[in-house]
Amino acid sequence: MTFVVLGPILRYADDTSATVWLELDEPCAVEVLGHRAETFQVGGHHYALVAVRGLEPGSSTPYEVRVEGAVVWPPAGDTHPASRIRTVPRGADARLLFGSCRFGPTEDARRRRSLGPDALESCARRLMDLPERDWPDSMLFLGDQVYADQTPPQVRREIGARRDLTEPPGQEVADFEEYTALYRYGWSDPLVRWLLSTVPSMMIFDDHDVRDDWNTSLEWRTAMAEQPWWRERLLGGLVAYWVYQHVGNLSPDQLDADPTYRAVRAAGREGDALPVLREFAAASDTELRAQDGTRRRYKDVRWSYRRELGALRIVVLDTRAGRILEGGSRAMVSDTDFAWLREQLEEDGPADTARHVVLASSLPWLLPHAVHHLQSWNEAACAGGRWPKLAERIRQVGDLEHWAAFRASFDRLAELLRAAADRPGTASVSVLSGDVHHSYVAEAGFDPAPRSRVVQVTCSPLHNATPAHLTAPLRVAWSRALAALFRGLARRAGVPPLPLSWSKSAGPYFGNMVGLLRTDGEQAVVALQRADEDGGLSTVRRSQLSR
Repeated sequence: MTFVVLGPILRYADDTSATVWLELDEPCAVEVLGHRAETFQVGGHHYALVAVRGLEPGSSTPYEVRVEGAVVWPPAGDTHPASRIRTVPRGADARLLFGSCRFGPTEDARRRRSLGPDALESCARRLMDLPERDWPDSMLFLGDQVYADQTPPQVRREIGARRDLTEPPGQEVADFEEYTALYRYGWSDPLVRWLLSTVPSMMIFDDHDVRDDWNTSLEWRTAMAEQPWWRERLLGGLVAYWVYQHVGNLSPDQLDADPTYRAVRAAGREGDALPVLREFAAASDTELRAQDGTRRRYKDVRWSYRRELGALRIVVLDTRAGRILEGGSRAMVSDTDFAWLREQLEEDGPADTARHVVLASSLPWLLPHAVHHLQSWNEAACAGGRWPKLAERIRQVGDLEHWAAFRASFDRLAELLRAAADRPGTASVSVLSGDVHHSYVAEAGFDPAPRSRVVQVTCSPLHNATPAHLTAPLRVAWSRALAALFRGLARRAGVPPLPLSWSKSAGPYFGNMVGLLRTDGEQAVVALQRADEDGGLSTVRRSQLSR
């Protein structure tokens, strides 16, 4: 009998359609609610993405997964509630869970204690105790869904069975095959597996999905390219991301039109689509290195995407792979992608409904003030200071590679967000981020003030640790005195004045957290919820996002 290796994971869902992703142990035809999909093969592994169409808006439909008429999900004796597909009518109120940085289950008892309770598992427990009408409508994972450079013992055993762990890259993931083990162990926990089968999910990568500091700078890229194992790691990471995360971000109609998905399906029916995806991964990495004159050689490469969820317009932005690092200019995203972002923010939504705009960026746009000025100073020092090599070393050691370290892009994004907040019909503008292993809320201040508020909400981690020696500095980084010190340093390095101000309204909070954004007509509220040692969730702060 066919065995479900991983999943089902409910990925895309709108008002009338959905997709269900699975990994299986053999080629087969998979059926969900009468809709069928043939598996495709990548690297000897078998995957299916079932598109379900014709659902009723506002409906809730339990589903099973069948192969050859036999039920393969839920497994026999399963006691979790039935997996189900729920649809949100256009313009309706919506609930969105979000967070980042989840280190999966580990057999290492000491590591488990340092990680603390898993906020994703806590979410699953809470949902099973709540009436369905109070469940979130979707989940947004903001990066570091897996840690390719920090493998747990059970993954290391599989790696050690196929190669010598004393040779580079050692205990880190080396290729696509090893990534499959990382995802399998990370998403197989029964509670998390049920949650992923029932609540639709959106995903975007950050550095640890490939490697710490991925694309921090041109110097970093150059040094990594010299490592003999790096290219295989990079291609394996991008192929795995496409298979396990990116393809599920697309709607059924987008999948039908996507040339890469069509090529994978065609190659993977009888043979193996790994060569197709390796070519795609190599092209995506190459074409994202230089500015527009050479950038769009491979035109279907865009990891960013947009989703409509009730009254929410969610624009998920790639701030990691799409960086411009060559050609004498630095940018978090290219001119082409800034133009795409503007289109997504400006396009009209449904008539007579309040629209709440969400920009999802794995890296926070608004940081603690002192950290922001330090990063902007460092960018200037790397480009033209007296000791550029020392400044580059500081950049890599200190992870100084957020929006503030791409200052021209920071200013450009500020203008786009201000314009979005000033559009009639926009009730709120939120930037949701993770990465930094603490959580906070900060509001942007523009002169003149736009119609709607612009608020940064950072929620991190879902399941990881913040080093104890960093908690005090992260609190102090919001202080006016320290901000003034680093602002002066940045100005002496030639960094221009900021085009806006911002103030912290909540946090910083530490511990494993998940955010919940909820709309109610023209109102939007976010709650930051901390995972408790008893397996529950406690709300540490609610903040208004709309006026």
